[in-house]
Amino acid sequence: MPGLPVGKGLSAQSASELGLILGTPVGAGLVDAYAGGLGVIACDVKGHNLACENQPITSRLPIICGTSTCHMAISDKPIFVDRVWGPFYSSMVPKFWVTEGGQSATGKLLDHIVQTHPAYNELKQKAQESNSNIYQVLNERVSSLGEKSHMKDQVGQLTTNLHIWPDFHGNRSPLADASLKGMICGLTLSTDIDNLAVLYLATIQAIAFGTRHILDALNGSGHDISTLIACGGLSKNSLFMQIHSDVTGLPVILPKEIESVLLGASMLGACASSDYSNIQEVMEKMSKVGHVLRPNCREREYYNKKYKVFLKMVEDQKVYQNMMK
Repeated sequence: MPGLPVGKGLSAQSASELGLILGTPVGAGLVDAYAGGLGVIACDVKGHNLACENQPITSRLPIICGTSTCHMAISDKPIFVDRVWGPFYSSMVPKFWVTEGGQSATGKLLDHIVQTHPAYNELKQKAQESNSNIYQVLNERVSSLGEKSHMKDQVGQLTTNLHIWPDFHGNRSPLADASLKGMICGLTLSTDIDNLAVLYLATIQAIAFGTRHILDALNGSGHDISTLIACGGLSKNSLFMQIHSDVTGLPVILPKEIESVLLGASMLGACASSDYSNIQEVMEKMSKVGHVLRPNCREREYYNKKYKVFLKMVEDQKVYQNMMK
């Protein structure tokens, strides 16, 4: 079980190689995404006016987002979700079942879209000149385009005529179909950096719709999720996370400790060393809220329409597959 001490701690050889004390407690470990989920799911939300403060921990969905994304839903009883992994008992939070949804390519998809665009070299140059990174430049460009279009608070609508199905590397959840491919509808001959910024925004939206698709499957099978908690590299991208809140209509908690996977691993060690009586106590005391993002209600109707397009795109792709058989 996670956090239980393994054997007699560090062996002589391991202690020597690591420069640590012989017998230092070693906690039973977790897969990286599971450690991330452990590190964020029980954060203290008091004072943040969140519904999940008065709801069980099972109402929270950790999203570990980086190159790919994992969605870790827990329940006190086994809940089977068609074409989603699990449930697995005590494999993340002891005495809870975990169901794992996922997207095969998220950060990797953003990199691919950005790096293969004709304006990529110009983007890199602007990032160097401003002593920032390419995604900060793109986020600023999206904001600027919103202001120019008189949509400062509704930048999502820059993609009214641009739609993306994000499964460039197949679908893991909730369709479990490795044959699916990426789709883009609404391309033009434009190749400038503004075109790249809008394409980048549409890609973020598509990834967020993928999360909404997974949420629908989880809640439709018996989960009751009302809050998202994000960690991983992509959680540092403010636009990425705000779009997730807007698209799902749920608040997104960003933890105080950015490296939540490492925090989760340290929780296992803290429990194994007997500094705490159990993992639940460690989780509650070591995890804190950093910032809370809330959905932009002005975007709700727009994203509901765009989500219908999103679901229609995969239906169309399957029709094309059948036509070509």
